Amino acid sequence: MNTKHVDTDAAAEALTRAGMGRAQADLKSQCLAGLSDSVSRMGGQSAKAYFIPGRIEALGKHVDYAGGRSLTCATEQGFCMVVSPRDDNQVRIIEPTRKLEASFALDPQLEPCADDWTNYPMTLSRRIAQNFLRSYQGKLRGCDIAFTSDLPQAAGLSSSSAMIIAIFMAIGDVNGLEQHPAYTAQIKSDLDLAGYLGAAENGLNYGSLKGDRGVGTLGGSQDHTAILCAQANTLSRFSYLPVQMESRVSLPQDHVFVIGVSGVHAEKAGNAQAQYNRASSLAREGAALWCRETGRDDPHLAAAVDSSAGAIEHLCEIIGKAEAPLRQRVQHFLDETYHIVPRACDALSAGDLKAFGELTDRSQHGAETKLGNQVPQTVYLARSARKLGASGASAFGAGFGGSVWALVKEDHAEKFIADWSRGYKKAFPEQAGEAVFITTHAGPAAMRVW
Repeated sequence: MNTKHVDTDAAAEALTRAGMGRAQADLKSQCLAGLSDSVSRMGGQSAKAYFIPGRIEALGKHVDYAGGRSLTCATEQGFCMVVSPRDDNQVRIIEPTRKLEASFALDPQLEPCADDWTNYPMTLSRRIAQNFLRSYQGKLRGCDIAFTSDLPQAAGLSSSSAMIIAIFMAIGDVNGLEQHPAYTAQIKSDLDLAGYLGAAENGLNYGSLKGDRGVGTLGGSQDHTAILCAQANTLSRFSYLPVQMESRVSLPQDHVFVIGVSGVHAEKAGNAQAQYNRASSLAREGAALWCRETGRDDPHLAAAVDSSAGAIEHLCEIIGKAEAPLRQRVQHFLDETYHIVPRACDALSAGDLKAFGELTDRSQHGAETKLGNQVPQTVYLARSARKLGASGASAFGAGFGGSVWALVKEDHAEKFIADWSRGYKKAFPEQAGEAVFITTHAGPAAMRVW
């Protein structure tokens, strides 16, 4: 589309067809029109527009990198992005609201800035160049990108993985990457793409597509899967390593998610990154202990459980002799993956919100007592949401800060937010200035709008 002629009604209609509520679709279409003007000022003559959502991890905390399963959906908040191709290999990015700018080459030797927002787009661009530059005869094409986001930052809504996906969609479309043999040999579906982008973020190989350095976190591909493969008005159940879609379950039509952002930043850097990576390392230690005791070579905990009919009991016996942190970590993984997530799906399918709520309480308790990634603010938000009548509530994301979701009746949401936020700000006045409370339906997956 020519950057000077944006049909905002058509953009809003495309978003609503995908499953976004009309009010949010209108906001996003206006945002995309403004970004189109920004790209035009950068020199772009034609452009494509995208929406990339954040995600809610309803259940399945810290399980993806161990092959577990989780229950997720996309948010109606996310990245709006407009992209115009360039004739050289430069990637230029601007965020006009916060006046952010970056410029770099699609180069396999690119050096990302670890402590800066550019770490994510530069790391992904470096990986694309390493994996595909040779097959393009050294002529990957760059692009001009204008983006903005209404996702709260460092809140556990996966703004970092959404950024990774956004940059991939931009560079991938400009270069026709999806039609290239080097791509199609390894990536045949959105599920595969989610696995690849998870590997790009954490620095691992994906099939023959070699890894290098990721962004510094030892995560998995849950966030990328949720964002790329979501379906509006549903929760989707996925398992990982490899990524597989297991089932979808409709949410109650009269309910909506309210997100309480604690104001305690869930940063994946510094000490918080070390805490996050510790949970991942303990899961790997559990799988390694299993392999030593059994003589097997299962790559992760889920593979160990799937190895035989009695494997889960054998794993519990082995782990039962380990020190408390490792024992609790594996117990948490098993409970989330094999009990809470499947039973929560069954409860929602049966319309049993009471059972669903009890399972979310169990998940939250496990995060507090076994996973150990909660802070007093998220503990308070989860408990107070349930006391205020939420059908379910739980913290989500990396933890050590971040957010709590609450599932409430839509016609009660406004009063719920007023009561929930008032109580929280009274209990934690030091976070009052940064705490945010937002409403979202389960939204559509990442998409090209025009």
